[in-house]
Amino acid sequence: MAFPVANAEVLLPGPAGGLQTLVEFPQVHTETTPVAVICHPHPPDGGSMHNKVVSTLAKAFTEGGYIAVRFNFRGVGISGGGYDQGRGELADCRAVIDWVQAQRPQSPLALAGFSFGAWVALNAAAFYSPVQMVSIAPPVGFRDFSEIRHPRCPWLAVQGEADEIVPAAGVLEWLKAQTPPPEIVAMPETSHFFHGQLVPLREHVKHFLQALSL
Repeated sequence: MAFPVANAEVLLPGPAGGLQTLVEFPQVHTETTPVAVICHPHPPDGGSMHNKVVSTLAKAFTEGGYIAVRFNFRGVGISGGGYDQGRGELADCRAVIDWVQAQRPQSPLALAGFSFGAWVALNAAAFYSPVQMVSIAPPVGFRDFSEIRHPRCPWLAVQGEADEIVPAAGVLEWLKAQTPPPEIVAMPETSHFFHGQLVPLREHVKHFLQALSL
């Protein structure tokens, strides 16, 4: 399927059926504009590409001059298939990335994800050469992070200090143990879903992207 030339929702072929995908463009773009693939939180808990944190990530990327590509994992929205404990979801993510790279071979790739989606994006990075990684509230302690390796690119990690789902102390400990550690932003009085903190979150991501100036 051809890459759209303007904001559009497309249904991509995926490993378990169609993958509902939303592509959003910055105001100015060329054939070399970087593309950010963004992964959403845990499907059984209501995660989708329309999650507010995922939407905030997409907005940060488009305002930062990137094309934002977010998609529904299998079994979410009109995406085919059913939840697969992370294995199939990683395959879904790779299918989207493969489509992006086939259609836009000159575009640098950025990866991003929120919660479960952060874990999927970090796993996917092992198969590609992303130029940026953005991890929001990675679910350390809920998913197996033992095989996760540094994505070998500039990496921003944002964690709410008042996260009621993912223990912030464990997340921050794991992040600081990485070699080298990512750029870490710990947001005080901030819950897992960043209630009331979406604008500061967007600004943290935009600042990270602007500092890299691809």
